[in-house]
Amino acid sequence: MTTRTKEATSSAADQTGDEARTAVASAREGAGSAADAAKSRARDQLDRRSTQWGEAVSGTAGDVRSISDELRKQGKEGPAKAADKAAEQAERIGAYLKEKDADALLHDVEDFGRRRPWAVAGIGLLVGIAAARMLKASSSTRYAQLGGR
Repeated sequence: MTTRTKEATSSAADQTGDEARTAVASAREGAGSAADAAKSRARDQLDRRSTQWGEAVSGTAGDVRSISDELRKQGKEGPAKAADKAAEQAERIGAYLKEKDADALLHDVEDFGRRRPWAVAGIGLLVGIAAARMLKASSSTRYAQLGGR
């Protein structure tokens, strides 16, 4: 190979390498911004959902308070006190869900998981059992609708 050919080949390789590095950097930057956007959307969604759940739980607490009042009118003080306690807990949970942002909620869930891993495993087991039962029930219904094929 002549010196000129070597220089031209080296120059082309350098240029191709620079273009490849630029493309990789651009792809990384694009992937990073897409990941940031996805995280932001997930946080916003969690904020909205937790506020909705908090409002629903607070509404339920109000309903339980009404039940407590009715029980008192009927002279049933013991069940009325139990309903009051349940309403207080529901109000606390509702306020917590409405006040906390996504980052604080995730931190609290992670902290709970670290302190009580068996509780998290138990919750996972219960969710799994509930999901399996729902799938089984829905598959039986679909099977019956299809005429038992």
